Amino acid sequence: MTTSETTTNADATGEALLRTEGLTKQFGGLVAVDDVTLRVESGEIRCLIGPNGAGKSTLLKLLVGQLSPSAGQVFYRGEDITDLSQHDRARNGMSMKFQVPAVYGDLSVRQNVHIPLQREVDHNIDAEIDSTLESFGLLDEAGTRADDLAHGQQQWLEIAMASALDPDLLLLDEPAAGMSVQETERTADYVHRLNDQGVTLLVIEHDIDFVRAIAQSVTVLHQGEVFAEGTIDEIEDDPDVRRIYLGEGH
Repeated sequence: MTTSETTTNADATGEALLRTEGLTKQFGGLVAVDDVTLRVESGEIRCLIGPNGAGKSTLLKLLVGQLSPSAGQVFYRGEDITDLSQHDRARNGMSMKFQVPAVYGDLSVRQNVHIPLQREVDHNIDAEIDSTLESFGLLDEAGTRADDLAHGQQQWLEIAMASALDPDLLLLDEPAAGMSVQETERTADYVHRLNDQGVTLLVIEHDIDFVRAIAQSVTVLHQGEVFAEGTIDEIEDDPDVRRIYLGEGH
């Protein structure tokens, strides 16, 4: 059923770029992520949807190492990375943009992009910064304080920072939240451009129109569990998904 079953996005080895087995996270008596087994194939755009409290953001934090699982494993390129630090996962090609923009408000746009690049780029860093800012329509705002940007521009700046080092896997937590229709369409264009450049994306999003615009495959979480997987058409046609997430008659 899932597009991840196609061979076009598979690694030559047949191993998923990212895979979890029985991933679980408990906070006291609350099970936020419950026995999640997930595959994200190299080159795909996978969207993760579900009602509030479904465990989506917690799952992303487990994947990047911000949280440690109560049980289960995370594999990246076939290697068990469950115990790797967030920093080591980033060095291995994983990057994440969180739900709330985490830009450095008192610094300029240029300085914000300089931060992720400074440890990895030995030469031509100014050219790299310019190229990154231009890709996200922010070059004219290079000298502007990040706090003075419009909300949508702050979102784009953080995506720019997260993608500056050309990650293999980019995880985005609600990148279109609070955006206008035009900004959302532009964000979808940026997602497609990154994917065309070889970046695999796992995206949490509530805006179903945005999901429809970008998703190659969709995973639905409900009460911490994988509830359904498929194409966006399959997900929207599923009466059980409409009941728990999209709403009857959507």
